[in-house]
Amino acid sequence: MSDVAPDAPDGSEPDPRFSYANERTFLAWIRTALGLVTAGLVVTQLFPSFDVPFGRRLIGLPLIGLGVLVSVFSYSTWRRNERAMRLGEPLPPSVLPRLVAIVVSAVAVIGFVLVVIDGFDG
Repeated sequence: MSDVAPDAPDGSEPDPRFSYANERTFLAWIRTALGLVTAGLVVTQLFPSFDVPFGRRLIGLPLIGLGVLVSVFSYSTWRRNERAMRLGEPLPPSVLPRLVAIVVSAVAVIGFVLVVIDGFDG
């Protein structure tokens, strides 16, 4: 599979509605990435400390890292979708929903455990 730019002359111009929908999806993923980075920064900098060393970082750093991954993968997904539409191929699957679900679930479990541990000490 060659890495053809979405504006390359290969294939035919897709219906603008589909291109706009693809762009809106990309922008929604970018908003999600910004929210994840912001949430991670808030947790690491503003949350009260847990009794567990580095407790805030155990929650915040995966969110920041996920935000970075979502921003990178959202761009590559946008490009792949645009190329598929130009070539009349089926849209490729995206790793983003599964990635976000796994990391957010893991962070929620870590947060739950930290809150429970912190509650037993007080």
